[in-house]
Amino acid sequence: MASVILGILLILVPLPLSAEAQTHGNLTLGSSLTANGQNSSWLSPSGEFAFGFQRMGRGAHLLAIWFEKIEDKTIVWSANSTNLAPEGSEIQLTADGRFVLADPNGGELWSPSPTVAGIAYAAMLDTGNFVLVDQNHVNLWETFSQPTDTILPTQQLDQGTKVNARYSEMNYSAGRFNFMVGNDGNLSFYATPDRWNASNIYWVSDTVGSGVQLIFNQSGQVYLTAKNGTVLKTLTSGTVSTNGFYQRAILEYDGVFRQYVHPKMANSSSGRPTGWLTVSIPIPPNICLSIPQNIGSGACGFNSYCTLEGQDQRPRCLCPPGYTPLDSTNEMSGCRQDFAPQSCDGSRPETDQFTINELPNTNWPESDYERRTNQTEESCKEACLADCFCALAIFSGGTCWKKKIPLSNGRVDLNDVGKALIKVRKDNSTSKSRGNGNKNSTLIIIGSVLLSSSVFVSLLLLLIIYLIYRSFRSRVSKLSRPVQINQATGTQTFTYQELQEATDGFKEELGRGAFGTVYKGVLRSVDTNLVAVKVLATRTGESEKEFEREVSAIGKTNHMNLVRLLGFCNEGQHRLLVYEFMSNGTLADFLFGILRPSWYKRIEIACGVAQGLSYLHDDCTRHIIHCDIKPQNILLDGSLTAKLSDFGIAKLLMANQTRTITGVRGTIGYLAPEWFRNMPISSKVDVYSFGILLVELICCRKNYEPGAGIEAQIVLVDWVYDCYLNENELSLVKSDEEASNDMRRVKRFVMIALLCIQEDPALRPTMKKVTQMLEGAVEVPVPPVPSSFISSI
Repeated sequence: MASVILGILLILVPLPLSAEAQTHGNLTLGSSLTANGQNSSWLSPSGEFAFGFQRMGRGAHLLAIWFEKIEDKTIVWSANSTNLAPEGSEIQLTADGRFVLADPNGGELWSPSPTVAGIAYAAMLDTGNFVLVDQNHVNLWETFSQPTDTILPTQQLDQGTKVNARYSEMNYSAGRFNFMVGNDGNLSFYATPDRWNASNIYWVSDTVGSGVQLIFNQSGQVYLTAKNGTVLKTLTSGTVSTNGFYQRAILEYDGVFRQYVHPKMANSSSGRPTGWLTVSIPIPPNICLSIPQNIGSGACGFNSYCTLEGQDQRPRCLCPPGYTPLDSTNEMSGCRQDFAPQSCDGSRPETDQFTINELPNTNWPESDYERRTNQTEESCKEACLADCFCALAIFSGGTCWKKKIPLSNGRVDLNDVGKALIKVRKDNSTSKSRGNGNKNSTLIIIGSVLLSSSVFVSLLLLLIIYLIYRSFRSRVSKLSRPVQINQATGTQTFTYQELQEATDGFKEELGRGAFGTVYKGVLRSVDTNLVAVKVLATRTGESEKEFEREVSAIGKTNHMNLVRLLGFCNEGQHRLLVYEFMSNGTLADFLFGILRPSWYKRIEIACGVAQGLSYLHDDCTRHIIHCDIKPQNILLDGSLTAKLSDFGIAKLLMANQTRTITGVRGTIGYLAPEWFRNMPISSKVDVYSFGILLVELICCRKNYEPGAGIEAQIVLVDWVYDCYLNENELSLVKSDEEASNDMRRVKRFVMIALLCIQEDPALRPTMKKVTQMLEGAVEVPVPPVPSSFISSI
């Protein structure tokens, strides 16, 4: 009956045949959309939802539904994720009542399943549901009954309906995780079964019964109900009206179910992207501990471990020391050893070539092959070092568990008092292809035979001729082919034409700086799809040096708080860098916009920036000074994780260097005093800039505001210092209720900031120490009283 009423209401809407009417009203037979970037979507009556093509790569399109009025056009449903539509493909409501996605040659790419025929019209509704309706105004098919990874308010899932997480943040093909209301009435979350396992359930609702439904109501509640309407289990906490907020609940690619809201007023016209905000406890709260697979990798890939990070405790998949990701674009793919494994040749045990790194509270529970009792930590280390099969050992309570590759179910558990003892080669540069003495002897014998043979002489002549030919070809094509730079970093090389097409002719500008302009692009060849392409202004001079510095510096870094360099173009006069796309823009937009960001999100950002800088200063092979820390150079991803960007003016230091002399670099207002005093520059200049940034995060305002009204508050660091001396830190956050209720942390952060902006670099802490103080792991010393308090503005 509801479907009939809905159909009657829809049919009453006028159906003119113009393109504009097709965009906003019911879709008549013969209506179509073409994947060419123009007229590529149908809107709901209010314009809040769109159905059509989203460009996902060079010449590739995804048929999808998305929120139209928010800046990132968040996708809530998709159809052809494993078979993207090429440019020129068409979705058509045919004259004979079928709904088909076809490629430019007419071949069918997708159609609704089960097969639907006899369609009279279609409509994109304001609920986010796209419906196909017959002449009796009954829904023949709707996206609400065929969800992908997202559910929306008013949506109901019956028993047997499955929701499937996507593969990664920007790859919409099917991933590992699913949930479904089963025939037994239980809502079950499970990892996709493989050929060894029938099922891998990691959360269950315990609501056994018949006729169970999953409902997402207009008040923002997600719950399970019995056939008679009785609520059996509520999955979300709190209620949020759909009047002022967009809402969605999604099974994300990390296997966690989360509910989000987005203020309707916070669109592109507000001048700042706010992103989606989590409003309920995720399911499960800690997926790291929820998937103890006997066979399989666990929550993360093999040889990696799962940990919860940040204020919102999101799962991260990290590699242990001595291991690197298999796929730099997908941290859940697992890790591999980046050193040659220990030889099992008894004549050369290599015990002295390995050392042990420690990870507290970390375990790989399902990889044991030997257990030893009555052990000390030292004897456990020695046992693993002496055993060529041992990749790591877990020591806990006098017991030593040896584990070998591949490691599975890796996770951090703060309640686990054990410790992971990870064996790594002391010299990580050792080639993985190094052989044993017998092999080397064999090669010498073979070489001797070849040298004495006429066959070898003939081969040598052919090789010489080939090398001469290659040299000639190299001179001819030198100007046209890409120059191979830093291939060891694993970054991709792109042609200029590829990046020109990916950015649609460098059409959508994201920002610009002294050395070039950044454009939004879409690349099918990378897992993230969306990228940021930085086009350097010229080939010569400082921009050429900047290009080489960025490729060298960023290409070798790997940290969650650094923007990832995906590739580059070094072709002819063209110099371009390809970065991961950061959907929430800069920290400057986020921090200094109309709405005040959450105090706890600012805490998370401060800690993230500090961790990123600590990594650059201490954990890179070549220590890096950023030289330009400011809110504009800190970007926010879809989860509002802070990531340092723009290493173009970074100063690289060798591992045994601590200081260097250079010209003034950076931005006025964040520069340390030594820049202007012809003093040696060290990593302490970044500490100073971080101190300025930290007071901006505390007070949620810029360091220098001539319009502040009160003269004493124009220069923020001066005002902060005065408030600290007068023990009046509350006035810094008096309009911020969250911060006002957390004054102990506010005072600690103020003291840390004042330590960072000391005139004397020797009095500033290292970023590693700053990180520990921010996290509360070490006490914060009282900032010394400076002889003169200088503010750079």
